[in-house]
Amino acid sequence: MNTKSKTEIKRLEDAARAGWLYYVAKNTQDEIAQKLSVSRQSAQRLVALAVSEGLIKVRLEHPIAQCMDLAQQLKDTFGLIECEIVPSDPADPSAILGLAQRGATILERYLKSEEPQTLAFGTGRALKSCIDELPSMQCPQHKIISLVGNMMSDGSASPYDIVVSMADRVKSKHFPMPLPVVASSVEEKHSFHNLKPVDSILGLVQQADASFVGIGHIGKNSPLLVDGFIEQAELDELLSSGARGEIISWVYDDNGTLLTNTVNERVASAPLSINSVKPVYGIAAGEDKAPAIYSALKGKLINALITNEYTAQRILNLVKNSP
Repeated sequence: MNTKSKTEIKRLEDAARAGWLYYVAKNTQDEIAQKLSVSRQSAQRLVALAVSEGLIKVRLEHPIAQCMDLAQQLKDTFGLIECEIVPSDPADPSAILGLAQRGATILERYLKSEEPQTLAFGTGRALKSCIDELPSMQCPQHKIISLVGNMMSDGSASPYDIVVSMADRVKSKHFPMPLPVVASSVEEKHSFHNLKPVDSILGLVQQADASFVGIGHIGKNSPLLVDGFIEQAELDELLSSGARGEIISWVYDDNGTLLTNTVNERVASAPLSINSVKPVYGIAAGEDKAPAIYSALKGKLINALITNEYTAQRILNLVKNSP
């Protein structure tokens, strides 16, 4: 039995008309107000009532809906602070163009803050692409810190250095780390870290409000080898010890646990912040990267993720098929 008063029934009828005019006929709220002979504010309230009463069922038919669903699944599964999934190109699931644009949007959010921010950065192709997407800005209140050395083993500049190119674009004070990515010995690494400027940078890293890192896979085409940071014999050692991925050259296994080996002993990068309370964004995508990202998520080496739809689905499949 319908217990609604005539006034309530009439209001629901008006709400249904307003909802139809807005969502189906694509009228503006001003047009709805004119057609129903009500004020614009009343038209707005009627449209909202149509939704709250379930008179209108809104369904998003767009690839972004799938991306949002995957992002929520990953957030729930790994307890992430933030997760952004961009649509994949079916012909090239490892493409990073969408990642670069979304990563740049998140970076802008921090850079537009009037409050001083300390932002720490790793390196890598995807992360550098994010920097390339940033507009020119004036952000003298912020500090940009490097998490990783900016030199190759022969002393030449790393082609994927982030901090210097970003600082030039956004005009922030920056702190590059004047070290090789991997020292030639443990003693050399300790000597580097005892230098006052390096010690100062490592202290700033601990104060970072957010960090942004790339995620590399360990395989025959590992970026550590391809980019000349380690030799083939060292890669063979990593593979035999169960290495799965690397973040700022720190190598970890399937569970996201840092390995004890000759490479990690000589990594000159800042220490990883495991299970950080501050955002640590991992930015990566692709078939080869999916297992490395999954392991980093398991080990809480990152707590925020920017990837694409294909990679997100691969990660969730790994979760489903894990023992």
